[in-house]
Amino acid sequence: MSKVPGWLGRVGAGLTRMGERLEERRNEGAPDADDELPGAPRLPESVPPPPAYAPAVPARPDPVAAIPWGMRVAAEAGWRLLVLAGTLWVLMRAISAVQLVVLAFVASLLVTAMLQPTVARLCRLGLPRGFATAVTAILGFVIMGLVGWFVVWQVMDNLDNLSDRVRDGIDELKRWLLDSPFHVTESQINDIAENLSDTIGTNTEEITSAGLQGVSVMVEVLTGILLAMFSTLFLLYDGRRIWEWVLKLVPAQARPGVAGAGPRAWRTLTAYVRGTVIVALIDAIFIGLGIYFLDVPLAVPLAVFIFLFAFIPLVGAVVSGALAVVVALVTQGVFTALMVLVVVLAVQQLEGHVLQPFILGRAVRVHPLAVVLAVACGGLTAGIGGAVVAVPLVAVTNTVVGYLRVYGREQALRHSPPPHGSTSLDAAAATAAAEESPPAQGRTPEEQE
Repeated sequence: MSKVPGWLGRVGAGLTRMGERLEERRNEGAPDADDELPGAPRLPESVPPPPAYAPAVPARPDPVAAIPWGMRVAAEAGWRLLVLAGTLWVLMRAISAVQLVVLAFVASLLVTAMLQPTVARLCRLGLPRGFATAVTAILGFVIMGLVGWFVVWQVMDNLDNLSDRVRDGIDELKRWLLDSPFHVTESQINDIAENLSDTIGTNTEEITSAGLQGVSVMVEVLTGILLAMFSTLFLLYDGRRIWEWVLKLVPAQARPGVAGAGPRAWRTLTAYVRGTVIVALIDAIFIGLGIYFLDVPLAVPLAVFIFLFAFIPLVGAVVSGALAVVVALVTQGVFTALMVLVVVLAVQQLEGHVLQPFILGRAVRVHPLAVVLAVACGGLTAGIGGAVVAVPLVAVTNTVVGYLRVYGREQALRHSPPPHGSTSLDAAAATAAAEESPPAQGRTPEEQE
């Protein structure tokens, strides 16, 4: 009987421990009484489900998913366009700050594109490159200087005769207005003449300041000419090494594409300059001969102006033709002016439909709308110089973009994973065709497409 109390004690201790465990588990599920606010209602241990009659409340969607796909795409494209527009604006501001240097260098590129074939031909004949460059540059600069001197000499030599003919033409125009059905009286014509003279007299200071500004412009023009001549010499002599140095500035991944686009851009620029010179020379010769046989004064200077203005596409032909018609009108009368207009229109139609497609070819083919917009933007940005360089810039950009597009497509096909199964034969045929693609044969990017 002595063992019974010990057994009962162990049973009681076990029951006590079981009760303590149950109390601890109950306390873990219940909130701490110290954390509860006084007077706050006790929350139920489980939330009851909503009643059956309660409306279903949908969950709010993600804000990104709530925006339509088209708006998200427009926003993504919009901020990228803003970044590009800001970059372009900064670039244009930088160019306008050094506009003289930029125009001089671009002019040197155009002159180099015109003279470089001569240097290459002389080098093939066995002349050293330095001597060939010196001979070509000196001859080119001398010819351009003689042309400018000849124009100035002709204008100064015929200035007195031209002024007399202008007075006669104005008198003849006055008589024609008096006899015309427009009912213009002599007093009205005299009032117009007096208003013109008064305007000139009251704006003497403005005219003087414009003359002083013209002197500063002449200084800038001479500085630009010297910079262009200096740049042309180095481009003719050391153009290849300059291009190799430029390639080192390009990132390594993009360097092969740029290295392939550069020679094609240079061929496009050379073809444009050479074709434009030939077309301008033909225009000047034919229109000059027409003006000469119609006995219009300053026929040779007008022909030279027509040649120079032909480097401004579309706009230059209109301006030079209008100048020839005005000179014929004030010196020879209405009939001669109409005949000059017929000659100018006939030569320009021949140029637009026969000479430019045949001489320039596909290498520099640009849509007329692109030509008009480029000339307008170039003229507004940098005046006459900007209008001259706008179209060759568009032509070169078109060539570069076309080549890079084809090059990127070929690189994507070349680095794509090899096909499997039945398509492997078609891929092998495509690879063989790509190996015989236009870049291996030296074709232009337009022919590659």
